[in-house]
Amino acid sequence: MRIVKEAEERRNEILDAADELFGRKGYDGTSTNDILEKVGIARGTLYHHFKSKGDIMDALIERYSDRLLHAAKEAAADKSVPVVERIIRVVMALNLSGDSSAEIMEHIHKPQNALMHQKIEKVVVNGVPPILAEIIREGIAQGLFDTPFPYECMEMAVIYANTIFDDDMVAMTDEERATRMQAFVHNLERMLGADSGSLMDTMKMFKA
Repeated sequence: MRIVKEAEERRNEILDAADELFGRKGYDGTSTNDILEKVGIARGTLYHHFKSKGDIMDALIERYSDRLLHAAKEAAADKSVPVVERIIRVVMALNLSGDSSAEIMEHIHKPQNALMHQKIEKVVVNGVPPILAEIIREGIAQGLFDTPFPYECMEMAVIYANTIFDDDMVAMTDEERATRMQAFVHNLERMLGADSGSLMDTMKMFKA
């Protein structure tokens, strides 16, 4: 008897299978035939949901991105938490440590998944600065920061952090990383017009 599944359920099955295969074999090393075999469907069914393997990857990136940005927005929305601590929580949410998130980051950082990595970075660079900028505006209203460019400051900070603290982009010793972190926080305080040393607690966000 032929099993007919709801479109959303079937779509998620395809994504789950592709996710596992991309993680094990890499994006380039996975064929549409591999995905068909894994899910147990005909090619026509696959193409009913996705136009191509690239389309499947884009849908996976969207799924990862939604999880990333949802966690960041949740952290930012809790106004019972002080501004500086909320900034830390947003960044920690993006760090994706804990539950299945660590596996996601390990997955996209594999060399064979460089394109997925690049697309996730694009989501972070475009999606995170607006979330952080809202917190900075609150800090400005509270007298903690003094800058006419809250969004631009966060954009620069996110792009720098997303590049320099990415092991795939810049190889550093522990000592070099510690120096970069101190410089990053020091210059972030200057960009935001914050008191010297007021953001040093953010150092803990980088500690494993």
